[in-house]
Amino acid sequence: MKEIREASKEISILTETDVLVVGSGPAGLAAAISAAREGVKTTLLERYGCFGGVLTQVGVEGIAWYRHEGTTDVEGIGIEFEQTAKRLGGTTKDPESLGEEINADMFKVVADNLIRESNVIPLLHCYGVEAILEGNILKGVITESKSGRQAVLAKRTIDATGDADIAHLAGAPHRKTPKNKVMSVTVMFSCAGVDKRRFLDYIYDNPSTYADWGGDWEKETTHKEDQLFSTYLEEPFNKARESGLIPKECVGIRGSWSTITEDGDATNLNMVQLAGFDCTDVWDLTRAEMTGRHHAMLAIEALRQYTPGFENARLRNFGMTLGTRDSRKIMGRYNLTEQDVRNQASFEDSIGIFPEFIDGYGVLLLPTTGRYFQVPFGITVPQKIENLLVAGRCVAGDRISHAAMRNMMACTVTGQGVGVASALSIKDGVKSADVNTQKLQESLQKQGVRLS
Repeated sequence: MKEIREASKEISILTETDVLVVGSGPAGLAAAISAAREGVKTTLLERYGCFGGVLTQVGVEGIAWYRHEGTTDVEGIGIEFEQTAKRLGGTTKDPESLGEEINADMFKVVADNLIRESNVIPLLHCYGVEAILEGNILKGVITESKSGRQAVLAKRTIDATGDADIAHLAGAPHRKTPKNKVMSVTVMFSCAGVDKRRFLDYIYDNPSTYADWGGDWEKETTHKEDQLFSTYLEEPFNKARESGLIPKECVGIRGSWSTITEDGDATNLNMVQLAGFDCTDVWDLTRAEMTGRHHAMLAIEALRQYTPGFENARLRNFGMTLGTRDSRKIMGRYNLTEQDVRNQASFEDSIGIFPEFIDGYGVLLLPTTGRYFQVPFGITVPQKIENLLVAGRCVAGDRISHAAMRNMMACTVTGQGVGVASALSIKDGVKSADVNTQKLQESLQKQGVRLS
């Protein structure tokens, strides 16, 4: 690879803050708001023009689609996100669970309101591109934006990028799933012009269950999931392949729907799955976005021809960016395991709970029995780099634990945990990793978190 040498130069300080959160998905939003509620100056840095991550930028509506009768659910800021959106008229009932489907555009407003109310300092259209280190202590990040190359200095930094970008730039040990084993990426899209009644009549006459997921895709369940109703849709796409409308090699065109409005909008069509893309490679990201949009148009035509109610459907919009499921994960002070998430693990440094819900790598377990595990603070603490904590899907753990912790509500658990931990570490004059566990848990409980 050819290289050039970039000349060194002095850059301006954009701002200084107590806690800097990079990335504003469910994890980053939870981290920033919870840190600010502890009374420290908190800045939230986001590369796009809205906060909310996969909820608003990708368009995935189901923050709690795992919730069924018998689920022991999380408590804390994630539930607050869901209920606040509901109070503002920004949700619809999830057709396959007890959760709420969150309207992507309305949640942009919900996030704005929560940030203002919590006195979080917002920074949109700003990308963290380099770590500022003194030895092994992280002092902030270099940013790029329309304002140029600048620096944000912070006493504590939280990496909520999803891909562990800041941890990677700082040199924290991490692993990355190989391309041939990585979970698929998704281009979300929505349609207008759907005849809701005609479509739902078709669905009720031809109901799908979780046993139908992926057709001949080999998956592990506990069989208690198998007969539960699912919005999974595959038959129209199989017919389209048989007719030649969809090339037979496009096996990833199939998936689920959720909200169908009275106006005929299908706002959450998760029907394009693309395998073998590295979400940290700009060439792969480019190819996935373009391939995904092409496949989405094939999917819409298949729906028009083979799905009652979609005869007059047309593209409404695409998600703002690709939906990704995994890439980098840090090596933590503790690495969560499959054994932990399958066997109700408990930890002395618990920062919350999450139900026994696994979705990924050929495993589907829905939490219908009340079982849950505790989430340890140690999975948010990267090795070697001080005053950096990590939240969201890039926390430390193995493949199957990732299939649990990557889910949006789980991301709010780690986000709230590291937000409070970062604030307390400043108040007590200790490094992020050395926060007093008892104080952390007491503060989390005051913020409405269930720890055990």
